[in-house]
Amino acid sequence: MTAHSHILPAKSSGPDTARVEVMEKTDTVGWMTGLATMWRVTRLAWETPWQVVIAVIATLIAATLQLVIPQLLGQAVDQTQTAITLDEGAARAALWTTAVLVLVVSTLRGIFATLQNYYSESVGHHTGYRLRLQFYDKIQNLSFGFHDSVHSGDLITLGLLDIEGVRMYFSTALIRALLLAILIGVGGYWLLSIDLLLGLMALSFVPYVGWKSSVAQLRLRGTWLDLQKRLDVLTRVMEENLAGIRVVRAFSAQDHELAKFHAASLSALDLAHERVDLRVSSTSWMTLSFFAAMGLVLWVGGIKVQNGEITVGTLAAFLTFMTILQMPVRQLGMLVNAIARTSTCGARLFALLDLDPVVADAPDAQPVQVTEGTLRFEDVSFAYPSAPGVPVIRNLSFTAKRGETIGLIGPQGSGKTTIAQLIPRFYDVTGGRITLDGQDIREVTLKSLRQSVAVVSQDVFMFTTSMENNIAYGDPWAPPQKIEGASDAAQLHSYIDTLPERYRTVVGERGASLSGGQRQRMSIARTVMLKPAVLVFDDSTAAIDARTEARIFEALREQAEDRVTILVAHRLNTLMHADRILVLDHGEVIEQGSHDELLALNGRYRALYDLQNRSYGARAS
Repeated sequence: MTAHSHILPAKSSGPDTARVEVMEKTDTVGWMTGLATMWRVTRLAWETPWQVVIAVIATLIAATLQLVIPQLLGQAVDQTQTAITLDEGAARAALWTTAVLVLVVSTLRGIFATLQNYYSESVGHHTGYRLRLQFYDKIQNLSFGFHDSVHSGDLITLGLLDIEGVRMYFSTALIRALLLAILIGVGGYWLLSIDLLLGLMALSFVPYVGWKSSVAQLRLRGTWLDLQKRLDVLTRVMEENLAGIRVVRAFSAQDHELAKFHAASLSALDLAHERVDLRVSSTSWMTLSFFAAMGLVLWVGGIKVQNGEITVGTLAAFLTFMTILQMPVRQLGMLVNAIARTSTCGARLFALLDLDPVVADAPDAQPVQVTEGTLRFEDVSFAYPSAPGVPVIRNLSFTAKRGETIGLIGPQGSGKTTIAQLIPRFYDVTGGRITLDGQDIREVTLKSLRQSVAVVSQDVFMFTTSMENNIAYGDPWAPPQKIEGASDAAQLHSYIDTLPERYRTVVGERGASLSGGQRQRMSIARTVMLKPAVLVFDDSTAAIDARTEARIFEALREQAEDRVTILVAHRLNTLMHADRILVLDHGEVIEQGSHDELLALNGRYRALYDLQNRSYGARAS
């Protein structure tokens, strides 16, 4: 037997849908929330402690060695001048020694800088890896109401761009802050201790560059958030186009779709140009200030050399240190940007990760115990979270016992599909209760409930894998005989048997190689293979011809003695053989009985029966 492959903000205690707006309103984050978010990201980084320690130690050593290089170069200049002036062998030997030291120190600095970059990036990637797993796990467990309210394109963007912004925090903010603190703090103290005036001049560009870089990066941050929103739109356009490519081709709407995509792309491009202009402008001004400070140091330092106040080597050390400091100081803006980006992205991401699903296991939930197999609705009412004041189900009560088939019929919006979704607890009732053998389904574990209640949905989804894997999705260890038996009951086995690769045939993206009826039959096979205690067909044979539908239900009727069967349909011939039919209107039962009993009532069901018979007769003629 082989398995079939398949494809800080405070924690919320309210509905997950109530927190959807957090994803849209965190463009600006309060400083307290921002600090909490960055502290949370920092704690995530420490989940790889030895890598963090290596990155920090490597940064300390690399920064220290970088501060030694200007002093060695200044010493080399003085030794060169001594060797030229006095032509002494000792001076030449000292120069050679200094040259070797510069080479060694530079090499060691390069090695430790490499370790710093490697391990800081490693920490970031491990953080991103864990966040992606947490994000994906949360998406799998959030309630249906959440997914009803959020566009999948927004979630994809959140799971890519926002996680990327958070994972870079350690390398672009924490390690960079440590490096700058050492270079500016220790290096600035060293310069000022040698010559206060010259040291102030050498460091004069630092405040301006830091300020200019920070302002520019914050403006870039604002435009990046805007760009992210425009990329969200671009993602939605592309996703919807790819999902509906057959409709686009069928209506020859390629030009219209291309125009939509061009408009979204052009909007993102215009903002990208604005970001480039802002970056180039700020870089030019920062470079000008650096060279102005360097020119000032050369002028004043040259005078001091002439006056014998400092040596040429000391002046060279000052200039070398300024050159070394130029790039890290420019990165002050990147540091500010990294902090701002982490605050915003982290707030959005953690707002989602901290959501509590509306539908979740109760603290003392136990697995459901199915004995008699009786399903009961007791005065059930329900309204969707998006419209809490508009009840879809009103005070609904009925009982279905093992072996019974219950049909549900009614006009659109009467609550049929809602009932089908309440039984496996895709949503929680807002009034009354649903029980299975006397156990409130809200008090049992979701996993056991959904193993006992299976729904064949009207919305069929196929994975891009083989037919075997699609059918065995709920039981990947199922033997071939069980898979073929389920396919035979769904009237699909004879078709699969004609294919060259039979059950190993790949169905294509979303089952593109199958007809609508074949996809529905595969969905039926996938569900009945689980042998649930309650089997719900939610208008799941609408795309299947009447003859095949009759054969499917005839095959399933042989197994119906072991379970409750709920049939939701628009076609009366689907329900005619049900033990009891509930006629719904505005979430209430207005008629119920067997097919013959309902016809005898001459009510709503009889009117619908006559209407459908006239429609079929008109088509036949």
